[in-house]
Amino acid sequence: MSLLQLPMPAVFLYSIAAAAVLIYAPFLLVAYARARIGYDISAPRAMFDKLPPYAQRATWAHQNSFEAFMIFAAAALMAYVTGVNSSMAVMAALAFIPARLLYSIFYILNIPLLRSLMFGIGSFSSATLFYLSIMQQR
Repeated sequence: MSLLQLPMPAVFLYSIAAAAVLIYAPFLLVAYARARIGYDISAPRAMFDKLPPYAQRATWAHQNSFEAFMIFAAAALMAYVTGVNSSMAVMAALAFIPARLLYSIFYILNIPLLRSLMFGIGSFSSATLFYLSIMQQR
């Protein structure tokens, strides 16, 4: 059974789970950089200025992922609870995942234009789910 053959409610829930995992993808690079410079367990946040630029950007991508996740999770749960049943909703939920993965990659690689585009796609995906959920209740 492919992802697109799942019942719509399952797509919303699985996309939330995938988005939660993606929060920590950029942090893998942060952990790697911390290990290379010598992890200071007594002051892990003080290490930020010692991190190479890619790891600093990975930290920011990780932090932004928490912010985007909260909005997306609320939108996907709203679609789940209100019983949204449209291919547009599935596309929105599924588009969020690669958009956020690419957001982090482009952030770490310091490609602001593409990073912003992925941020926009992710935000539009969440907004679409909110809109469809509200329209479902009319």
